[in-house]
Amino acid sequence: MTALAKLLKTTAFRLTLLYLLVMALFAAFLLGYFALNTRRLMNEQIVRTVDNEIEELTGQYEAAGLRRLVHIVESRANQPGSSLYLVTTPTGAGVAGNVASLEPGVIERTGWVETSYRRLEEPDGGEHIAVVKVTALPGGFRLLVGRDLAEREHMFRIVATAGRWSVAIVLVLGLVGGVFVSQRVLRRIDAMTDKARLIMAGDLSGRLPVGGSGDELDRLATSLNTMLERIETLLRGLKEVTDNVAHDLKTPLTRLRNLSEAALRHATSEADYRQALEAVIEESDGLIRTFESLLMIARAESGEPRADMVVFDAAAIARDVGELYEPLAEEKGLALRVEAAETVAVRANRELIGQALANLIDNAIKYAAEAEPAAARLPVPAAAEAVSADVGAGPAGPVPAGAGEIEPAAGTGARLLLDAPPMFPAAPADVVVSAAVVGDRVELAVADRGPGIAPEDRARVLERFVRLEKSRSKPGSGLGLSLASAIARLHGGELRLEDNAPGLRVVLSLPRPAPA
Repeated sequence: MTALAKLLKTTAFRLTLLYLLVMALFAAFLLGYFALNTRRLMNEQIVRTVDNEIEELTGQYEAAGLRRLVHIVESRANQPGSSLYLVTTPTGAGVAGNVASLEPGVIERTGWVETSYRRLEEPDGGEHIAVVKVTALPGGFRLLVGRDLAEREHMFRIVATAGRWSVAIVLVLGLVGGVFVSQRVLRRIDAMTDKARLIMAGDLSGRLPVGGSGDELDRLATSLNTMLERIETLLRGLKEVTDNVAHDLKTPLTRLRNLSEAALRHATSEADYRQALEAVIEESDGLIRTFESLLMIARAESGEPRADMVVFDAAAIARDVGELYEPLAEEKGLALRVEAAETVAVRANRELIGQALANLIDNAIKYAAEAEPAAARLPVPAAAEAVSADVGAGPAGPVPAGAGEIEPAAGTGARLLLDAPPMFPAAPADVVVSAAVVGDRVELAVADRGPGIAPEDRARVLERFVRLEKSRSKPGSGLGLSLASAIARLHGGELRLEDNAPGLRVVLSLPRPAPA
């Protein structure tokens, strides 16, 4: 395709031509209106001038008679210009003036007439066009005063010629400007097209050029670049997920195969087979949980659950999930406490918020179990110490009043909750679940007293399948925090990891709903 053909096919050039056509028609209309008004004004000027002269000459005739009128008419007729004068007798014979001939019947009329005529000084010359007014004088005489229209027509032709040239210049300049603008736009579009071809060829890091003018092409390029960044991020994430899935699922699948193979080779009784099947089922459940987490993350990132958002009490869901995990915490020797205001309204997907909170509490219990229980770090009064020393052997008298948990003697495997006096400090919890309104946000937080996460690792652990070295020995897929982060983003919020000194505090921050 030639450059001209390519240019003619551009929308910018076609719009320029359409704009030029509209502008040309508009300019022609304005110039025509101007020309007609110019002609009308010139006619009005002629009428006023002729009427004034007729009034003056009629007054001279009435005051001083025919001789005076003839003298004035002859004097004015001999002056160069476009003025016409003629005085005739009652029989139509000319007495004075500069008109040699008129169209038949003109002198007999009264009022305004447009007629052809010949001037007295050029009786054999060409005919001219004039507008004249004939007035009857006392005694049967007639007075004709008029103006040649050549000057008016000349002015009209000048205006028309100027109008035609103006329209032509507008069209030419507009066409040149349209070609220039179209080529400039076409160059930018060609650059964007070339870059798009490179991107389609596989260079996902490429971006469309942005000129910096802020026009519609820049806005389009900026929007497309944002889309490309999102696509690149998703594809990179997909690749990472694929790699991580292949890497992280290889181990449980290998264990499944080894368990099955071991059962085939070494199992000799029904109990052996049952034990092998139970191990296979446990590994399969872990795989299913991993895939369920992946599906839930994909569902959250797709935005589909936004349709199921309702306003509910976040404090209530914190209490419910905390109560659900309390037996697990007790089983691991941990104290779990829920600190929630009476009502904390939030607009969200209840199921996903509950899932995110459950993941955070499960993680907190898992890692808080590594640390020394909080109750063991609480100072214990002397009376309580005495009781603690005798717990293993049995009751040793009345238990002092107070509040707090006291560790038993070694080997007892039990913990004793004491009613300590009010001056004794309350036992701190190993895991604290809270729900509160902070400014314009609703914050659901889970804090533990475990080993915590170093600041430089906190952003990385929010990615899928990322597990730090110290946690690889623990069960899990590395998707819990990633799922909670995806749920937070779905709701326009964020997931923050903070230092709990000691331990980790994870905050699910969500927008506070507007008052009803």
